Amino acid sequence: MARKRLPRPIFDYIDGGADDEVSLRRNVSAFSNYELVPDVLNDVSTIQTGTTLFGQPSRWPLMLAPTGLTRMFHGHAELAVARAAARHGILYSLSTMGTTRLEDLAQAFAGPKVFQIYIFKDRGLTAEFVARCRDAGFHGLALTVDTPVAGNRERDRRSGLSLPPKLTLKSLLSFARHPAWSLPALTGSKFDLANVSHKIDALASGPMSLFDYIGGQFDRSVGWRDVEWLAREWNGPLAIKGVMTPEDARGSIASGATGVMVSNHGGRQLDGAPTPIDQIAAVRDAVGDAPDVICDGGIRRGSDVAKALALGATACSIGRPYLYGLAAGGEAGVDRALTLLTEEFERTLTLAGVNDIAALSRRHVRVRENGGDLA
Repeated sequence: MARKRLPRPIFDYIDGGADDEVSLRRNVSAFSNYELVPDVLNDVSTIQTGTTLFGQPSRWPLMLAPTGLTRMFHGHAELAVARAAARHGILYSLSTMGTTRLEDLAQAFAGPKVFQIYIFKDRGLTAEFVARCRDAGFHGLALTVDTPVAGNRERDRRSGLSLPPKLTLKSLLSFARHPAWSLPALTGSKFDLANVSHKIDALASGPMSLFDYIGGQFDRSVGWRDVEWLAREWNGPLAIKGVMTPEDARGSIASGATGVMVSNHGGRQLDGAPTPIDQIAAVRDAVGDAPDVICDGGIRRGSDVAKALALGATACSIGRPYLYGLAAGGEAGVDRALTLLTEEFERTLTLAGVNDIAALSRRHVRVRENGGDLA
């Protein structure tokens, strides 16, 4: 439905990945390498799914990952997503590259919320974000560390996707075929990066490449001392997003983070990077029981969440699934996507004979290739 309703360049921005999109495909297919091993004759008349994430209660172990430029996919943008998250009792994460001011989001959404942050070349901008999030009542920060440069997203290069979206000769026909999207997008209020445009007016002189924008503002020199600085500045729940190895997971916790988001940026940065689900067990072993370990990437079924939890994840986060819903039907589309995932997750636990997510363990999963367990 999203493919039908969006112009091709806009759909490709959601749907695409970097280079040959190997990691994009593997993020999803890797879940099929794990089998669920069920228990039987357990009382599954009720299922306990509640958990705590970023220090906040969540109805079940899922969060909505930060995604940039959300207004491109539906006019109600981040607020539509947050309202759906609130109904489902789960955490929502707003992106620095979002199209809704964090203060507006906080005013409209009383549920658990995290702000995804970068360490910019201008450290003052990062410090300003920390202060704004504290004042607005955000519950946590997620520091993205896997974007020293933008990934080579060839679909976007071919379509000429820019900020704001612009008509090109190549994409003109696709935009023209989608007037329900194009007319409101091209004639409505100014499209900008609402949380940074006051200080970095990157769009003032007209459309510019996403790659040029990211390359100009992100800092390739960011290191562990910057994580330590951010942890001190924030002094609250902090996850490092983009961690892929046990060593970096340990470094994150040692630097003051309270958790990690195991992520290859949805296959949009380093193509050929490991899949998040394949790294969860090793990361959990490295950091121990206390920190949040969030599996970010490839979730398409409720059973995927169950597998990740059995391997050691605290929760999973999704991006594309709720964006497809948003593009397909706005807030109602997000709600429908979340309803499907919730029902699948609870059904999976019931069929696996697990009545409490705390009981999920590695004995409930095994690698399909060799049939061995992961205990």
